[in-house]
Amino acid sequence: MQTLSHWPTAARQHLIGVFTDIDDTLTTGGAITPDALQALAELKAAGLHVIPITGRPVGWSEPFAAAWPVDAIVAENGALALRAASKLYQQDDTTRHANLMRMQNVAARVLREVAGAQLAQDSAGRETDIAIDHSEFTHLPPAHIAQVVQIMQSEGMSATVSSIHINGWFGAHNKWEGARWIVRELWGRDLTAEIDRWAYVGDSSNDQLMFEAFSHSIGVANIQRFVAQLTHKPRYVTAGERGAGFAEVVRAILAARGERHS
Repeated sequence: MQTLSHWPTAARQHLIGVFTDIDDTLTTGGAITPDALQALAELKAAGLHVIPITGRPVGWSEPFAAAWPVDAIVAENGALALRAASKLYQQDDTTRHANLMRMQNVAARVLREVAGAQLAQDSAGRETDIAIDHSEFTHLPPAHIAQVVQIMQSEGMSATVSSIHINGWFGAHNKWEGARWIVRELWGRDLTAEIDRWAYVGDSSNDQLMFEAFSHSIGVANIQRFVAQLTHKPRYVTAGERGAGFAEVVRAILAARGERHS
């Protein structure tokens, strides 16, 4: 990982959009910071697409999709998107309903077999996945986190670990497929074909697919907590943590665009 100063000015000048994680990337202590919110607004004002993509549930994400200056929020690790008052789903109604009972059974097994495991407090707002809290309001040691992941995978689920939760779901979607999907849905374009014109900002191990896919991938400084667990690391890292780190990324983008127009 290189410091943000190594990110070439020419690359930043030609960006058309930014994807970003939410928890511990836009937020600090569970809430978006004023500097991060202002940074989102400045990106939009500069004409860039802005899409937060998160493991958080649809119910938790709805007020932010309505209030933040973003094109959409992709929630539940790529399963669905919120745009103003509308919802877009990758899975059809029949598939989602069939998966619901299966997910509840897996959640019950995790709570039964893993000492100290608790459902995430935002679970009531989830439609397409389950989440076990490991760092938000409770603490699970690494061995227990690994046990939760193993149980989810043994039941045929996809599983990933964010900075706060362990998420599990049925289906082939993930953050990267969700990003490709929402660009097709909103603009009829192929994200893969224009990947060098987008940036991604994240902070944890569940961002690895994005770090691998995006040539302009940035970790906020608190990613150091997860570096030993990462197979795919971000190309650049900020000096600031969480919301301050995201604001640092936006300043770098806008400074380069300013140079282009000067």
